[in-house]
Amino acid sequence: MSDLTGELTDALGVEGFIALTEAHGGIRLYVPVEPRGSQLASDIGLDHAARLSKLFPGSYIRVPLAREVRAQHYRALGESNGKIARRLGLTETGVDKLFRRSPNTTGKPKKDPRQIEMF
Repeated sequence: MSDLTGELTDALGVEGFIALTEAHGGIRLYVPVEPRGSQLASDIGLDHAARLSKLFPGSYIRVPLAREVRAQHYRALGESNGKIARRLGLTETGVDKLFRRSPNTTGKPKKDPRQIEMF
């Protein structure tokens, strides 16, 4: 996870970060000093836009695509890999690769289901 991804997630929460990346992921975004009535406020909500304005008033930020974060979020919502692939603009194979690459959150080593127990 990049520093900006972490900073944005901390400031906006996961839901706000997802809304930001869905609306502006992959582009350079101007963060207005006053978010009321701005397109940003329309896209992600006034509360989230105000938080961004506090962090980056009158600045440009490069909004990450955050495909791995978004894929994990969508999976937690119960979406299929096919639906996740469509939302992220990837193939289902690409989604599978994202999940294989993502950190193991259980703390246990990942087991290959094709591998038999030796001991």
